[in-house]
Amino acid sequence: MFADQMIGHKLVTKQTGAKGRICNSVYICERKFARREFYLAILMDRATQAPVIVSSSQGGMDIETVAKEQPDAITTTPVDINTGVTDDMARTIAADLGFSEQCIEDAKSTIQKLYQVFMEKDATQIEINPLSETSDHQVLCMDAKLGFDDNADYRQKEVFSWRDPSQEDADEVKAAEYGLNFIKLDGDIGCLVNGAGLAMATMDIIKLNGGSPANFLDVGGGATPEAIRSAFELITSDPKVTAIFVNIFGGIVRCDAIAQGLINVVQQMHLRLPIVCRLQGTNMEKAADLVSNIQPLL
Repeated sequence: MFADQMIGHKLVTKQTGAKGRICNSVYICERKFARREFYLAILMDRATQAPVIVSSSQGGMDIETVAKEQPDAITTTPVDINTGVTDDMARTIAADLGFSEQCIEDAKSTIQKLYQVFMEKDATQIEINPLSETSDHQVLCMDAKLGFDDNADYRQKEVFSWRDPSQEDADEVKAAEYGLNFIKLDGDIGCLVNGAGLAMATMDIIKLNGGSPANFLDVGGGATPEAIRSAFELITSDPKVTAIFVNIFGGIVRCDAIAQGLINVVQQMHLRLPIVCRLQGTNMEKAADLVSNIQPLL
């Protein structure tokens, strides 16, 4: 009955945003009553270039709020990838969380198994909130969020086969098919840039000068005519876009080749939006001549 009221309807939460997401399925499980709730996550720490276990006795609530209001309630335990999570380490984490004595061994085993999943499945994040001790002294992961390294999809076929594109932005899914990194934003200036760092800097510059970027779009190092066309199609599909800023650094490919590709795509698509183009790098003078001599569309 309750599932019928959810499936096929939009679910709106803090994570989905105001637009919500279509609910395609409902996971049904046996109800258990938690007498204690904890937070536990295994993450990759860029500073140490190794996994860390983040744990807190304040489970079942927003961990960001805990970090802000009670930072001492969060413990970070570095993990040596050569030794993994030892019995002593896992027991210490379980005891510090506040598990009952009779649950320490089960909690220890659960923590070690979660770490095993993290390593074997190329995860970047395993977040359990809450990790609970039930009224009958069972250790259960009552809610979980898992993230996986996209670069490992070739060896994690099963994991990535579970992906549900209907829960993602349609334009971002389409962009990935063309090898583009695309994220839609709320502004009105479309951005076409090569390189993630340059793309982020471009959005910052637009914002600092009073504009508002409509997207993050990294066409990659090649910036081929096919990629540029796909990028323009994605950008112009957003009715809010009133202008496009192209910012390309020609290193791997020449600026004049990129300029000619841009001109061809604009003419083929009959684009009439204002396009501001910055091409820097190899053969940039030739590129400037090509852009300056382009015939305007009638």
